[in-house]
Amino acid sequence: MEGSDLKNMFEEYISKKNVFRNKDMLTIQFTPQNIPHRDSQIKQVALMLAPVLRNEKPSNVFIYGKTGTGKTLVIRNITDNLTDTAHSAGVGLMVIYINCKMQKVTDTEYRLLARLIGDFGEDVPYTGLPTTELYKKLFAHLESAAKNIIIVLDEVDSLINKIGDGVLYNFTRINQELEKTKLTLIGISNNLTFVKLLDPRVKSSLSEEELVFPPYNATQLKDILSVRAEGAFFPGMISSGVVAKCAALAAQEHGDARKALDLLRVSGEMAEREGSQNITESHVDIAQRKLDTDRFMETVRTQPKQSQAVFMAILNMHMSGDGKIQTGGVFDVYSDICRNSGMKPLTQRRVSDLISELETFGIICTSIRSRGRYGRTRMIDITLSTELVNKMRNLLIKEFS
Repeated sequence: MEGSDLKNMFEEYISKKNVFRNKDMLTIQFTPQNIPHRDSQIKQVALMLAPVLRNEKPSNVFIYGKTGTGKTLVIRNITDNLTDTAHSAGVGLMVIYINCKMQKVTDTEYRLLARLIGDFGEDVPYTGLPTTELYKKLFAHLESAAKNIIIVLDEVDSLINKIGDGVLYNFTRINQELEKTKLTLIGISNNLTFVKLLDPRVKSSLSEEELVFPPYNATQLKDILSVRAEGAFFPGMISSGVVAKCAALAAQEHGDARKALDLLRVSGEMAEREGSQNITESHVDIAQRKLDTDRFMETVRTQPKQSQAVFMAILNMHMSGDGKIQTGGVFDVYSDICRNSGMKPLTQRRVSDLISELETFGIICTSIRSRGRYGRTRMIDITLSTELVNKMRNLLIKEFS
């Protein structure tokens, strides 16, 4: 394409009718003033954390729920309001938020500690210091702060998968030694069985309060989308049925509000690129196909190395074409991948757990089949398109090369 053609394309884009009035309202970064259908959860968590307003230490809190059930949104809303109230009342409070899935932030214990120390204004080199030295620095900053400090660890299960659960135990030990400061942990996890995977000693030291966020149903998702759409689009841009369809599709995906918002946003983008006068249900269909591909690729890319190895074993067996993928066979292929890449294989039981996690993401599906007098076995199927399977396998080949 010549430069003049490109310039004409951009000028034509500028002249097109703008679909969006405020696209940010359809992103996860947007924090609404009101969070529909989460009043009960907001009240419960707020009461758990309210003791900081009396200079008391609240219990550690762990929040569970599938992706897109409002966990992060609720915690941010509560901690923002809690911080404003504390400051107005002259109560010392500091909230530190960390997304544990962000690369180069929490992929090692060293980087996590460096990130926390950085929140107190001290720069720490990326490498070079003993971990014990970083704990001493963090302890000194915490103690000198002389206030309540809340550390929010979003996607905390990702952190533990990378560096183990010892860091949580160390935080509780630090808290026991602090005299002027009170440290509280808030963990947010998509894995409902996360705490069961912790060492009993770690779980006991946390003494946490737990709360599960249920998925949204289609009616609730429609309410959420209707409010967002009113501010995100110009009047008359959405055809009848679009919001309801986005809500219904997302409700099938475990009640994921994030998926619903993404569907509506991408539908608008598809309509805008076409120069369409409004957003129709056909734009939703196009958006769904695009998002499914992007979502599966991102899910595979961000999985811990062990989960990637298990999925690569499944893909290798799938590509062999025999159509019979059993968990026992997956374990054998997975073990070979680990040995070839210098990783220590997990137990067969843990690999079975990782297979179950892959199923919750919708990447694979499993079924129990009878083998007669030989008992029962779990069979694994991949229902994704050949094109997507090839993309995923190429991605994993690069990861393990």
